[in-house]
Amino acid sequence: MLHSLSGRAESTMQARLLTELRDHGPLSRTDLGDRLGVSRTTIGVEVARLADMGLAREAGPAQSRGGRRSTMVDLADDVRFAGIAIGATGISVGITDGRLEVLETEQLPCDIRRGPEEVLGTALERVRRLLDKLGIERPMGVGCGVPGPVDFWRGVSVAPPLMPGWDGYPVRDTVARELGCPAVLDNDVNVMAMGEQHAGVARQARDLLFVKIGTGIGCGIVVDGQLYRGANGCAGDIGHIQVTPDGVQCACGNHGCLEALAGGAALARNATDAALDGRSAVLAELLDEHGTLGAEALGVAVSRGDPAASVLLRECGQRVGQVIAGLVSFFNPGMIVIGGRVSLLGHALLAEIRGTVYQRSLPLATGSLPIVLSELPHCGGVIGAARLVSAEVFAPSSASA
Repeated sequence: MLHSLSGRAESTMQARLLTELRDHGPLSRTDLGDRLGVSRTTIGVEVARLADMGLAREAGPAQSRGGRRSTMVDLADDVRFAGIAIGATGISVGITDGRLEVLETEQLPCDIRRGPEEVLGTALERVRRLLDKLGIERPMGVGCGVPGPVDFWRGVSVAPPLMPGWDGYPVRDTVARELGCPAVLDNDVNVMAMGEQHAGVARQARDLLFVKIGTGIGCGIVVDGQLYRGANGCAGDIGHIQVTPDGVQCACGNHGCLEALAGGAALARNATDAALDGRSAVLAELLDEHGTLGAEALGVAVSRGDPAASVLLRECGQRVGQVIAGLVSFFNPGMIVIGGRVSLLGHALLAEIRGTVYQRSLPLATGSLPIVLSELPHCGGVIGAARLVSAEVFAPSSASA
């Protein structure tokens, strides 16, 4: 690619135009003018400037509405973004085009506890591999999500309970330096929320909660179409809401946190206990076969009609639902999306969450509230990370400097 780091929008109008093309393009000059409230001539001038920067292009005549045909406008063919979604036990990387359609993606296991140098090194190596496969020298930007609190503006992890060695590590600057392009860093659940809003089940939602149930449990909060991060970047850290005062100890040091009772590690622990103490013949069989059990073993055991596994899954859904019910009463969202690895247990888990939320929340808040599974279980983080960095690239250069 020929783009330099200065290949960014120069004005608010250009940023709005690029965002429209990313989210709705290709569009005619007439449509763009109507959406942005300016003339076709103004659109033509701005498109020409963006074409000089390698960001947009004219794409032939639009369909006639009667009279002189308008001209179609699209993002430049070689606009490419990279997304890195790091979880506690796995990494997803991918390359998208300008409209955030995934061109190539890859998932691989990881252990976040091995530290930033090793984990980021693996992720960056896989991104380079995908870039080489697509014949791309470098992307226009790369977004990255990690499973813990983040200072978005400094681009660093902040005291993440699941991530020893990551506190204060310059993730954003390291990724930007290694790939030679602008980078952003956010919490993994925030990037998943953005992915779901852009390309998943939440495309029409303006006020949204995205609840990720994985090794950790977190909540991405979208208010009027925009992420809400909180004063210190840790909004939505619902995994550390106490569910029971005398529960097991959590990684954060407290007892009875939702994450310690219903996160992926907790489900794996509970499944193993049920296998070893004779409560579940199916889980014992799976443990003997595989040597260890993960949360997914519960789904297998439930599908085989195992009563102990059904109880564990039901308890998980009820505990998550209990916390979400409190969020519904406080936030009154228009939609709740459930994602993360544990959500792959499917509709049996979803039914328990729904039932608890609807039982514990006022009918006014839940009467028309959809609670649904993510449509993007494997690539939502990649798309959301790419969306976040596209907003940085498309932002006016004076604001990005």
